[in-house]
Amino acid sequence: MRRCTRELAPALRPIEADVTVAESLRCLPKPLDHLVYCVAPDRGDEAGYRSVYVDGLSNLLGAVVLEPEGRLLFTSSTAVYEQQDGDWVDESSPTLPRHFRGKRLLEAENLIWDHRGTGVVVRFGGIYGPGRARLLDTVARGEATYTVGGPVYTNRVHRLDCAAILEHLLGLPRPDPLYIGVDDEPVSRAELLGWLASMLGAPPPTAVAPSTGGQAARGANKRCLNRRLHASGYDFAMPSFRDGYAALIEQRKASR
Repeated sequence: MRRCTRELAPALRPIEADVTVAESLRCLPKPLDHLVYCVAPDRGDEAGYRSVYVDGLSNLLGAVVLEPEGRLLFTSSTAVYEQQDGDWVDESSPTLPRHFRGKRLLEAENLIWDHRGTGVVVRFGGIYGPGRARLLDTVARGEATYTVGGPVYTNRVHRLDCAAILEHLLGLPRPDPLYIGVDDEPVSRAELLGWLASMLGAPPPTAVAPSTGGQAARGANKRCLNRRLHASGYDFAMPSFRDGYAALIEQRKASR
């Protein structure tokens, strides 16, 4: 289901509706086998986040009918964690977000769990891959920066794994209510940018003082663990940023 379905693959049966418009959801077939709620706001302010993650989700939950064994999955974000010092975090770590992004996502997670008591939330890290390669473009142009000082960690996951994780969780007989969806290797921004520059033959990234704002500072600095996901039986197609970005770079070379 999308607001505009023209770009969907022909094999899919499209439903054209808008979660922010409750009346448009009357067209939903009933009952559904499973529901995966995977949305993004069309603007980055708090109103945009609330419209899809809180109001839109509430609209959809009020309209949908699932089979008794149907599963409800929600794609959330590691933005709900705001640990500051490179701490390791897992599903049991405290979530005390200061920014509205994390707050609205937590609100949505609770809507999922309250709806049926069997909902599953996946907190994905920074998603990259085909169509999501802005960082690669920045490095290739020689515009990448990182702040000096201690390492600031990034947690990443390839879009292939995002889709496969959701498929995996739909098939588990008794999934946990919460999983962290990141690859096996948290990496500092400086190391990641340096490695990408080397792979691309681009200029090395520039170190800047924190006060210059060269790196988009969102406050958090943590290393996320995916042990629960591994324990569930999932094996990553791209277990490290090296695997995923190397494949992306090769795809770009082949398309030239």
